[in-house]
Amino acid sequence: MEKFATLILVCSFLIVLVWLLSCQATSDEVEDEREFNYEDDSEKGPARWGEIRQEWSMCNKGSMQSPIDLLDDRVEVVSDLGRLQGSYRPCNATLKNRGHDIMLKWEADAGFIRINGTLYQLKQCHWHSPSEHTVNDKSFDLEVHLLHQSPTGKIAVTGILYKIGEPDPFLTSIMDYLADISGTSEKQKVVGMVDPKQIKTGSIKYYRYIGSLTIPPCTQDVIWTIVEKVRSVSSEQVKLLRVAVHDESDTNARPVQPRNGRVVQLCKPTVEEEN
Repeated sequence: MEKFATLILVCSFLIVLVWLLSCQATSDEVEDEREFNYEDDSEKGPARWGEIRQEWSMCNKGSMQSPIDLLDDRVEVVSDLGRLQGSYRPCNATLKNRGHDIMLKWEADAGFIRINGTLYQLKQCHWHSPSEHTVNDKSFDLEVHLLHQSPTGKIAVTGILYKIGEPDPFLTSIMDYLADISGTSEKQKVVGMVDPKQIKTGSIKYYRYIGSLTIPPCTQDVIWTIVEKVRSVSSEQVKLLRVAVHDESDTNARPVQPRNGRVVQLCKPTVEEEN
């Protein structure tokens, strides 16, 4: 009887493990983006992503899709979400050309962010130009997404918007590696130790809402945090990010999706907290 109970316990554990692994496999962003594109009139364009693969159907039928327009007159202003602060550390990373964007993937433990008591481990970051999220219908020149994942596969993404101006220090630190990929047919380049803290995600003012991944499979229930402060990037840096992927496209931004009544919070600290 004891052996039978042990067998049941082991089988239950294996079933849960397989389920968790399958959930993570279907929720992750695709790493080969050549099956879709960003051309409006294409059979592989954003309006048809959900038809390309069955597991991408959420791209078309999902009701909580991203990106969205962040309208100031339709946000719920709150002061109790706390400062957005990642606990990051330097870690070995690799630049990868996924087909329509450049991804910087950390190979081990690069730190985490904590949201509502849950730890989300930093996995990778990638860039979209122009920005995918808009603020009061205004688009920006670049947007970086830092993708985090919890032990159970839940996803949290931090987004930062950029406008043309002074060069971004973090991109400056990896420009030589971007140039190497741009000048060859290589799909990836080992960068070595990269400190995520150089991206400067910390902020006391930010937007928060529930959405989705902005590329297939368009997984929903993603916690989105968009930093309110718009940072600067040089036109040369934006151009190099586009040239490096060799997809002959001027954009890799998904169109804004319907809000569908979702609550968007804008975290603004009290006067005492701000000081």
